[in-house]
Amino acid sequence: MSDISAIAAELRDRAGKGAARATRREGKVPGVIYGAKLDAVCIALDPRVVWAELRKSGFKTRLFDIALSNGSTERCLARDVQFHPVTDQPLHIDFMRFAADAVVHVKVPVHVANADKSPGVKKGGVVTVMMHEVEVTCAPDSIPHEIVVDLAGLDVGASVHVGQLAFPAGVTPYHTVAQNTVLLIAAPTVQQVAEGEQAAG
Repeated sequence: MSDISAIAAELRDRAGKGAARATRREGKVPGVIYGAKLDAVCIALDPRVVWAELRKSGFKTRLFDIALSNGSTERCLARDVQFHPVTDQPLHIDFMRFAADAVVHVKVPVHVANADKSPGVKKGGVVTVMMHEVEVTCAPDSIPHEIVVDLAGLDVGASVHVGQLAFPAGVTPYHTVAQNTVLLIAAPTVQQVAEGEQAAG
């Protein structure tokens, strides 16, 4: 189940690039809340709060209860963050609200576990991750923090496909073929070079 982070935001009365620039001049991060067939709401966030949330894992897979300055609260997912190309400061954040019965599509990070229990890794095999995220569909409060790929028992040459992953109840891959490779354990680089030299000889 996804964590819920509570943050506060001020309402902005104007939308558009000029209003967003004015918000940034005031030292705040502009944003917008949209979705659930309701009007979009323009907001301003404390940059310290934004950075604190960005530093936590799973920024786009956590739920946010955004307490607005008018006393209302919006439950949302962060969908997009724009950063300054030079300073990397957050310039704008999009949040998507949803209805209680909503189903969302979210990209969930892949986490590799038990590499120390993999015969292939112990032999010097190289773990190559082909998919760093897996897009899933589920209810908002069922979003997993991560999709775990267990390397225990896997030898050199082994591969793990989407269809072999363990998804939590109510979570299914979205527009992803079951045969798609998530990761593989390749032969040690030294061995590959040696075999190449033998073939050349």
